Amino acid sequence: MELESVRAEFPEGTNIIIGAAHFIKTVEDLYEIIISSVPGARFGIAFSEASGPCLVRVEGTDEEMKRCAVRNSTAIGAGHCFVIVLKDAYPVNVLNAVKSCQEVCTVWCATANPLEVIVAKTAQGRGIIGTIDGYSPKGVEDEDARKARKELLRKFGYKL
Repeated sequence: MELESVRAEFPEGTNIIIGAAHFIKTVEDLYEIIISSVPGARFGIAFSEASGPCLVRVEGTDEEMKRCAVRNSTAIGAGHCFVIVLKDAYPVNVLNAVKSCQEVCTVWCATANPLEVIVAKTAQGRGIIGTIDGYSPKGVEDEDARKARKELLRKFGYKL
């Protein structure tokens, strides 16, 4: 077995969600989940089949986001993997619905941070082991950092 780190590439101002699912209709179900959770969201979804023709299935509302999802999905190269790239929406807006999708088995990450996907390669194929999301902690928040966190959540409209 070989291990590889694949750096996810996505535009500034977007978020990426990576997970595993088990059925060809996943790409359409995820499309419906996102569009009904955040009308007007711009996004792309790529789902890599693990059997049959083993194609990357693609849906979305934005051509750039669709191309980005496909680039990441093919770079990862793992069957039954899905990649969602979101613009004008945040993962918090769709994540519970994505996780509740009956085909979704795992969600490894939902982030706007620099991201590495750890992939294992065997004679059979490739699979995601996990992700490295952002950077390691540099300390514990103090009162100023706590205040800044609360202000940021209010700026985004998530708290009163």
